[in-house]
Amino acid sequence: MERFEVGMLALSKAGHDKGDLYVIARVNRDYVYLVNGENHSFEKPKKKNVKHIQIIKHIDESLQKKLKENSKIQNEEVKRVIKLYCLKNKNEE
Repeated sequence: MERFEVGMLALSKAGHDKGDLYVIARVNRDYVYLVNGENHSFEKPKKKNVKHIQIIKHIDESLQKKLKENSKIQNEEVKRVIKLYCLKNKNEE
């Protein structure tokens, strides 16, 4: 089993959100709580079975630090991290 860490990016592999990119906000044994800064904010994260996501070993260190310290994170910060990752991958293709 892969190790899930707060702050990692995750890609949904199943469900109506298949293909969507999220940031892992919280980890339980069988579930992770995902945010994307839009329809799934920190106030209402998406609960997803770990079997239904693929982790992306990309961590934004400033966001991860805030998550581990339980600091307030703006949804815009999450959107920025996801957008930058998508732009970086698009440029590498």
